[in-house]
Amino acid sequence: QVNLVESGGGSVQAGGSLRLSCIVFGYTNSRTCMGWFRQAPGKEREGVAVFYTGTGNTVYADFVKGRFTISRDASKNTLYLQLDSLKPEDTAMYYCAAQPSTLLCNIRPSNFRNWGRGAQVTVSS
Repeated sequence: QVNLVESGGGSVQAGGSLRLSCIVFGYTNSRTCMGWFRQAPGKEREGVAVFYTGTGNTVYADFVKGRFTISRDASKNTLYLQLDSLKPEDTAMYYCAAQPSTLLCNIRPSNFRNWGRGAQVTVSS
């Protein structure tokens, strides 16, 4: 069982920055895929970025285009998402997810069974 708690959401103007944090409780191992996803009203949940604990490899969605950075502090059991150059279209609920014991790590939401409750990010123009 893995529990995840997000924090750091908020409201910013276009061009601003936020940092999301996700504390991970429970069992993880060196083959854990951890990631950030988002869902805007009326839209499907989409992958933003993932981090694989075994290698440190990361994968980003095309729309990120160098604006967001995923990172992990293993000593704090915390996953981060730095959001820079935010745009109004980035407005969404952002979710943290983790899937232990996997060799597959990509941004497909269907690959994850453990989810946090989300943190709202609102970007105004």
